[in-house]
Amino acid sequence: MAKNKHRTSRINKGYSEVGASHTRKALKGFTAKSGSPNEDINYNLDTLRQRSRILAISGGLATSALKTTRTNVIGLGLLPKPAIDKDILGLTAEEAKAWQDKAEREFTIWAENKNHCDAIGMNDYYKMQQLAFYSSLMNGDVFTLLQRDEEAVTKLMPYSLRLNLVEADRVATPTGNSAIALSTDGKNSTSNNRIYNGVEVNKVGKVVAFHIRNNYPWEANAESTKWQRVEVYGKKTGLPNVIHTLCDVERPCQYRGVPFIAPVIEMILQIRRYTDSELTAAVVESLFAAFIKTEARTDEMPINEVSNGEEPIETDDTEYEMGAGNVIVMKPGEDVTFADPKRPAGGFSSFVEAVAVQIGASLEIPKEILLKQFNSSYSASRAALLEFWKSVKMRREWFVADWCRPIYEVFIHEAVARGRLKAPGFFDDPIKRMAWLGANFNGPPQGMLDPTKEIQAEVMMCENGFSSRTDSAIKLNGSEYDKNINALKLENEKLKEITIPEAPAQVPSQEAQEENSGT
Repeated sequence: MAKNKHRTSRINKGYSEVGASHTRKALKGFTAKSGSPNEDINYNLDTLRQRSRILAISGGLATSALKTTRTNVIGLGLLPKPAIDKDILGLTAEEAKAWQDKAEREFTIWAENKNHCDAIGMNDYYKMQQLAFYSSLMNGDVFTLLQRDEEAVTKLMPYSLRLNLVEADRVATPTGNSAIALSTDGKNSTSNNRIYNGVEVNKVGKVVAFHIRNNYPWEANAESTKWQRVEVYGKKTGLPNVIHTLCDVERPCQYRGVPFIAPVIEMILQIRRYTDSELTAAVVESLFAAFIKTEARTDEMPINEVSNGEEPIETDDTEYEMGAGNVIVMKPGEDVTFADPKRPAGGFSSFVEAVAVQIGASLEIPKEILLKQFNSSYSASRAALLEFWKSVKMRREWFVADWCRPIYEVFIHEAVARGRLKAPGFFDDPIKRMAWLGANFNGPPQGMLDPTKEIQAEVMMCENGFSSRTDSAIKLNGSEYDKNINALKLENEKLKEITIPEAPAQVPSQEAQEENSGT
């Protein structure tokens, strides 16, 4: 007894009396258990992915959350602006600018040609950004194969780099020739490396390869399943063969991404069901139908029906169709009784907005932006926009680091190797190579609720040294200050060449002449 008393007094301390309590009524049924990232994420990932897709294509808050995030983070595309370190490279400002302009032109040749940028010839580099980012949000992650097509290299298209986007489902643990992924765990029989949901890791847990199938699980009329093992980096070049872009990383040793809306799937689904119910109830309540009970023949219509322009639904003798202005003759002995649900409910809008607050808080999207309603004051709307922009900047930096920058660096490697760009020391000195690879990626600006106030604020920041004009130009409308200055210079010179004719002298009216003469 004394031993048990000592054990009880030792356990019932700290969190054991609050959040970790097993005796408090509110927590007795809260039997939360967690395992490894592989168990908690990979074993449930297929279900989360399918549910996320269905909610994404069905409209409502899920679609808003995904597309709003994509549009603000990526927009029309994140444009690479070469920014080499001229001091390390020993270049003058003019030489550095000339090299950067040439590198930008070379990249444009490749990036804006979908037939030479996309391995399947569907999208250019910037549309592939949108697709890759959106796919990572909806499915949890996306894979980009960096392939080469030397046969397509011509004088007018001197680059062989091709991007091939692979959806999350196709990266899975090999299961022989089965079209269905039976297990997320496996092992490489040659190296004994573990495979977690298609991601092969070595003994220390480092990702070394991905296993890609040629079809989708459950795909109808698919070819026989074949697997291809793709190493993350090339052995000779050290450049990436495949880029893995994750939506969110929640835990250490997490090898696959979780869909963006995974934490709020249940709430979004319930709101969708609630909305469908209210919409159906409102439509039913708006329909006017007359039911005639008679002992006479029921094969004749005593009153003409009112057509609503829609094709009638084929029904049998036991079914009746509700419709606007329908007149239905019922069989002897039949009756119709309607409940009075008082729909649509008066609190529908406020309830949906209250749930949207919780969904938005989980996804770091204020309700004003999630619902596209800016009914609050200017200060409140601006605060919501600023708060949302924090997550936008974070996700943009992630995507640049995980997708944009690696692809840009691989492209510059090819441009230098082919002699299209001259970069001394690029393949000899890692410091110089890093200096040559410097670049910034500019995306859509934050947006302005009151342009006058926000431009005035930027002017004050520049005048007091809190911001540069280059940074302010990017922040306000995503433009380049140097290009703006050069364009304005040309425009002002053209304005000087224009001779504005003087306005003709106005002849005083008769009344004015008499008034001036004092008559």
